[in-house]
Amino acid sequence: MGWSNWSGLEHATPSRVVTPTSVDEVVAEVVAARTGGTTLKAAGTGHSFTAIASPGHGVHLLPGGMTGILAVDREALTVTARAGMQLKAFNAALEHLGLSLHNMGDIAEQTLSGAVSTGTHGTGGVASGLAAQLAGFTLVTGTGEVLPCSATENPEVFELGRVGLGALGVLVDVTFRVEPLFALEATEQPMSWTEFHGSFDAMAQQANHVDAYWFPHTDRLLTKQNSRLASLDEIEPLPRARAWFDDDFLQNTAFGALTAAANLAPGVIPRMNRMNASLLSARTYSDISHRVFTTERRVVFREMEYAVPRADGLEVLRECRRVIDASDLRISFPVELRVAPADDVPLSTASERDSFYLAFHTHKAAEHRAYFGLVEPILKAADGRPHWGKVHTRSAADLAPAYPRFGEFVALRDRLDPDRVFANDYLRRVLGA
Repeated sequence: MGWSNWSGLEHATPSRVVTPTSVDEVVAEVVAARTGGTTLKAAGTGHSFTAIASPGHGVHLLPGGMTGILAVDREALTVTARAGMQLKAFNAALEHLGLSLHNMGDIAEQTLSGAVSTGTHGTGGVASGLAAQLAGFTLVTGTGEVLPCSATENPEVFELGRVGLGALGVLVDVTFRVEPLFALEATEQPMSWTEFHGSFDAMAQQANHVDAYWFPHTDRLLTKQNSRLASLDEIEPLPRARAWFDDDFLQNTAFGALTAAANLAPGVIPRMNRMNASLLSARTYSDISHRVFTTERRVVFREMEYAVPRADGLEVLRECRRVIDASDLRISFPVELRVAPADDVPLSTASERDSFYLAFHTHKAAEHRAYFGLVEPILKAADGRPHWGKVHTRSAADLAPAYPRFGEFVALRDRLDPDRVFANDYLRRVLGA
């Protein structure tokens, strides 16, 4: 009966665990929770580091009964799926249909509902966030009403609810705008700190998608540039043995063992990072887009990520490095850096502004609070917006000024969930009671 998230940071003991298989069953559970004065959460795979999906002591809806593709419109280029489907299963289904999402983050374990509701995003492209690729969704509100939402049907709910934090209702299906299946060529290249700062803007302009990883206590980064191929016939994946060694053994098995051991002797971390950075080598490979966008992450970690204005990103990174270097902290995980175009989703971290993302990680067994607490004031002072699904200390009072339409979202929540059926401690903190 217990619930915990993937990182092990959050735990709950729900009163009931239910696996609905239809919209009617979801409605019945919501109405029962409202009538009984309890709460209800449709918690997915637990890949948020915050307690945004925590069922607390209320009813926990499991996603496994609400999966699969519902409709494909090849003329409109949209695909509708049940919201409990995992992103990796959705990607596989799209590939079978000869279709792709435009962009996505770097893992695919989340449910579609959880991924869009928390503002999951990738880097670069025309639309970075999954929510910005939505064409519609169906929502069961806190009063048990079933609302189909799109630009033409319940448009206010669609506009405000694309990143809905699970506060407006239970998503039962989602419709994505898709495009014909495409392939990406990934070019990974080690760089010095100086070289990266001098070339990052040019890289971000030239490639479709760019991200980078800085190794604390070193002057080294690894950059990854993804560019579209003109034809699927041009695909050249890594040889199977090289892919296993690089992505399975080195990035998961060996990295997990090294970082776990380093927790016991933090003094070795700077030398370990320098050694790891010195072993980085360039490589180029290509594959179907979702196989290039996403990677398997078996080493459990904790993460904080902020979006700051794009123009300020590199300076914010330099300031974060300055305070890390001046501290006595020893950080074994790299800092991930990405960029995103502005979107029109009110609670997206890229809402109405081009954004630069800085993501800070620690091993699950390492103390994360001092590290995150050291850099969070810098990110906040830079008008940063925290990822809703990743560790942060912000509350409604200081989040409201960061989002121009925050008040509209809270008012919509009051209308769709007047009895706070979907509330939990996290949502009370970030949205108010």
